[in-house]
Amino acid sequence: MTVRYSFATRRGTFHIIPTRDGRWHAVFNDQSLGSYHTPAQAADDLAMGTTFSPGFDTSVLGISDDIGDWDRHPIAL
Repeated sequence: MTVRYSFATRRGTFHIIPTRDGRWHAVFNDQSLGSYHTPAQAADDLAMGTTFSPGFDTSVLGISDDIGDWDRHPIAL
């Protein structure tokens, strides 16, 4: 069992989702914004606005760069 992470903002909810190949994807509206080695790296890039663009600057949304602040949801891969 592993987890996915989510963080709600005024623009919608962002997710960090594991894949079978051991990578983590930052996701918004079912669109991958980047692939990462760790969920912490994905959270950091979302907070700084350095992911692939969802059409707006994610750095102004108050997304935490601390993965501990994100909601955790158990999932099966």
